Amino acid sequence: MIDAHVHFWQYDEIRDSWIDESMQVIRRDFFPSDINELLANHHVSGIVAVQADQSAEETAFLLKLAEENKQILGVVGWIDLQRHELERQLQEFQKYPKLKGWRHIVQAEPQGFLSNPVFIENVRKLRTYNYTYDVLVYHSQLQEATTFARKLPDQKLVLDHLGKPDLKNWELQNWKKDITALAKSENVYCKLSGLVTEAVRGEWTKEMLQPYFDVIFESFGTSRIMFGSDWPVMLLNTNYSEWLQIVQEYIQKFSINEQQQILGGNAETFYNL
Repeated sequence: MIDAHVHFWQYDEIRDSWIDESMQVIRRDFFPSDINELLANHHVSGIVAVQADQSAEETAFLLKLAEENKQILGVVGWIDLQRHELERQLQEFQKYPKLKGWRHIVQAEPQGFLSNPVFIENVRKLRTYNYTYDVLVYHSQLQEATTFARKLPDQKLVLDHLGKPDLKNWELQNWKKDITALAKSENVYCKLSGLVTEAVRGEWTKEMLQPYFDVIFESFGTSRIMFGSDWPVMLLNTNYSEWLQIVQEYIQKFSINEQQQILGGNAETFYNL
């Protein structure tokens, strides 16, 4: 088993201002030592550490953790994909075998960000260096993400957190239409992660999540979906055991081979772990 989406940070009140006072449970440091027991208890053999801060220091921090912790199989870092002359940096990062891809927090950007020609061209360059790109958007940005994906048919892309559907209002139909369109681009994968964080705290059940799982599996199939926890952000509205159990129960309908792909094989393929 591989957890395709885990975060680490040394909490800083200014840098991590997105962690407000209502998020006390995650207003502290989180290091690999904090998740090791959880991983062992749930037979998770490796993880992908994903950036949470948009800085070069963040990438260096994660690469150092990966060097020191064998359970970190891959790192998704941050690099300024809006700058010209990016290739020299990409070449330099080739010396880090655990660096698998990059992510920009597009959910915080204004409408139209994914249409930026410099950004698109830089993401296009990632394929040359065998790097992936994580797409982090809100449900309202999915149409933009679809156009973006169509412009980059040869680039490996993965949608984080099911495209963050509007679970506070349990809206399904518009999100379903947009997910269906995005999934038609066969270079796009999807992470089963971060879903319950979008719901009102404590006001959700696994039955309420099922229609969203149905849409994802109908759209992407079992070969382009990977399990991720979004730990420790997930702790705002669930815990590791609960989320993993929800996923495992849902995928019981699939063959053993398909279950293995969802719980590890697809992440291994996508990130070249």
